[in-house]
Amino acid sequence: MSLFKWSIICCSLLFFSHCKNEISNNKPINSLPIKEKKVEKAIVFDYDTTVWTDIGLIDSTIVLDLKYATEDNFVQTKMYDCGRCFLRPKVAKLIIAAHQELQKKDLGLKLFDCYRPKPIQALLWKKVPNANYVTPPWKGSMHNRGAAIDLTIVDKNGQALDMGTAYDFFGQAAHHTFTKHPPKIADNRKLLKALMAKFNLRPIRTEWWHYSYQKEKYEISEMMWDCPKN
Repeated sequence: MSLFKWSIICCSLLFFSHCKNEISNNKPINSLPIKEKKVEKAIVFDYDTTVWTDIGLIDSTIVLDLKYATEDNFVQTKMYDCGRCFLRPKVAKLIIAAHQELQKKDLGLKLFDCYRPKPIQALLWKKVPNANYVTPPWKGSMHNRGAAIDLTIVDKNGQALDMGTAYDFFGQAAHHTFTKHPPKIADNRKLLKALMAKFNLRPIRTEWWHYSYQKEKYEISEMMWDCPKN
């Protein structure tokens, strides 16, 4: 047998041996390690996203302290079966943008109330039939339209900045025109008011926490949201 043929046979045997070892180890020949791709879990929406946005599903860094889902409110009654913050999509985008602006300063937003269904407004009116404090349900508030938000500013630890009064305090000290607060409280209110103005959200004179989007008109809604199932 010639040297040339013998060389070919040896090379073939070596190649066959290499292939056999690769197959026995369940490794494809000349393969590279395959990196697992992280699959993001898709958000499942249980509402019409063209009409509403649930802030809690979109940005979990915003603090939700939805008072009407508890008894910690001015009527001392739980009004919502569960707390969810719905707003019209355009309004929600403005709130999220405002929150992101605050995050640059190690601050953020805390939300007390968002969209309020008309049936809940009727229950509030039944408890407090006084238009100075509760908008009559037949008239409807900006909350009933999904265009108003009750909120404050929190620090990086989630602690609310001092605004001089509690949320839903009905008295002159809660008015924007009240001038007897210490400078620090006045500065905190100015910060909130200026931030909301930057994103086209307007205040009302008597409540430092209430802002609404008034550049578009929305219908009063009776939409009631579902609560998460355990």
